[in-house]
Amino acid sequence: MLKKCLTTSFILFSFIISAVLITLSACSDSKPTPDRSALAIDPHSFANLTQVQMTHVQLDLGADFNNKILSGDAILTLKYNQKAAELILDTRALTISKVSGFCHNKWQSLDFSMGKQDKILGTPLIIQNTEQCPKVKISYQTSPEASGLQWLDKSLTASKQQPFLFTQSEAIHGRSWIPMQDTPAVRVTYEATLHTPSVLRAIMSAHNDPDTPLNGEFHFAMPQAIPPYLIALAIGDLHYHRWSERSGVWAEPPLLEAAAREFEDTPEMIRATEKLYGKYPWQQYDLLILPPSFPFGGMENPRVSFITPTVIAGDKSLTSLISHELAHSWSGNLVTNARWADIWLNEGFTSYIENRIVEAVYGKPWAKMEQVISYQALLEEMKDLEPADQSLVLPLDGRDPDDAFTDVPYTKGAMLLYFLEDRFGREHLDNFLKSYFKQFSFKTISTPEFLAYLNTNLLQKYPDVGIDKSNIEQWLYQPGLPKEAVIPSSRRLEKVAQVIKLWKTHPLAPNVIPGKNWSSQEWVYFLTNIPKKIALSDMEKLDRAFDLTHTSNAEIALAWFPLVIQNHYQQGFAALEQHLIKIGRRRLITPLYKLLAKDSELRNWGLEVYQKARPGYHPLAQGTVDKIFAEKK
Repeated sequence: MLKKCLTTSFILFSFIISAVLITLSACSDSKPTPDRSALAIDPHSFANLTQVQMTHVQLDLGADFNNKILSGDAILTLKYNQKAAELILDTRALTISKVSGFCHNKWQSLDFSMGKQDKILGTPLIIQNTEQCPKVKISYQTSPEASGLQWLDKSLTASKQQPFLFTQSEAIHGRSWIPMQDTPAVRVTYEATLHTPSVLRAIMSAHNDPDTPLNGEFHFAMPQAIPPYLIALAIGDLHYHRWSERSGVWAEPPLLEAAAREFEDTPEMIRATEKLYGKYPWQQYDLLILPPSFPFGGMENPRVSFITPTVIAGDKSLTSLISHELAHSWSGNLVTNARWADIWLNEGFTSYIENRIVEAVYGKPWAKMEQVISYQALLEEMKDLEPADQSLVLPLDGRDPDDAFTDVPYTKGAMLLYFLEDRFGREHLDNFLKSYFKQFSFKTISTPEFLAYLNTNLLQKYPDVGIDKSNIEQWLYQPGLPKEAVIPSSRRLEKVAQVIKLWKTHPLAPNVIPGKNWSSQEWVYFLTNIPKKIALSDMEKLDRAFDLTHTSNAEIALAWFPLVIQNHYQQGFAALEQHLIKIGRRRLITPLYKLLAKDSELRNWGLEVYQKARPGYHPLAQGTVDKIFAEKK
């Protein structure tokens, strides 16, 4: 799931508005009964939520791979909070052919119009619904350029035999393939019928049966209420490996065996998380390995997390990403931020739980290394962020919510929880988190609601600790890290730091560097912290000894290739080009394109590589890199 000053008064104003508009009441854990928090005003949705909310989505869609469109019907079940003559839905580049309402036990045509297009939000679909029909059917088709869909020709897949389609709806891209109230402020159950080429299998964020025959039609049901951005699908040459009764992995045949080995600890991760925070709430937890053009590391779609193949390193060194997506089953999927400005409630909690899972499964030394590397990345990124974008509650009005996905909500959010753990003790924090997940299960929540619950159930419960709301508000609404933040440390990385210290005095001969025994985390720490300017002769020695240019570890490559660019290390350029062409994950390509675009000697070369790579990138990645090269030098 990437910067404008914000005054203190505006922060306070936003806080007050959120507190007034967003409150919470009870909600069933299995039915999408709207609660008061769903009435939140979401600046990233056109929907008239205070009047009417969708509670169930029924899809009947056909996938046309030749024309790269989905077409069919979406039936929305509605609950009215007050009288409403109109139903306003979110769309982006959809062609609407017909709208019907189910009233008086029959379907009848409803008038509709398309509102003014917004470059960020898309276009509102305004439906005249004076009789307040409990169900509305929209017949439509998507655009080949839909921002939430990626259609891949078979040449861009692992098998090279069949085409592939996958969705990425977070943050507000679901509206590009479903006309709906595209906001995390509501939760819906859903069902779907998908029509596909007979040789392909469809997967959704719902119940998936590996024994379903390939006959061109698939049926799905998600009985638990989820925010709409978690409705997801994929269609491709997909096969299944089962680890346990409730966990397995889907992938194309060339990737299946490697993925099954790499992520075989997933069942143990589930058990470890249940010991910490209670029973896994979604019945099944599977992984789906997507083609390398997937723009993120993972997407926490319930019951089946979508995963990039770039974390298949061969040594399980990057499986913390699986821990992260699994952790979302509690923080994000079970308890969801009501607005994208509060994304830290999803990602900060998840990053903390991710690290606790890593500690439980792989040990504290590993978890500590992950903490240090994340902390360093946060400090580096904040150097380029405006002060307002360094607060946990983000100023996103009038901006694309994709701008929220920096390291701030992830790592700073996690560091708030590390701070609470340090002051209140792990046992007390764990008890608080378990009660928090139970209290807000299958609900949406805002930052003011979280703060009120934290104040009552942790801060005031242990007054002798001396932490009150004002301490927490510094984390939430002020830039940077508070002075009281707990700075992570790692004994294993301290040993690497000694090697770095010697290097800074004089570049070391490769035989003095104990890199053969280093984990990917130790290599990332080393390459990130040595001086950026290195003599070409030393680059050659380092590369010859450890073959860094041809590493199969994506994280090591991300640390090495900036040195290749900054030092114009020609021997690494061919591999760098292939890296940029084969991988579409934004985190792994964006820093490299930024360096290339800023280098007057390499900018044109970087642009040429991008033109080769662009057709295989997801629309989100294309938009990110387009902006990089559109900026002046």
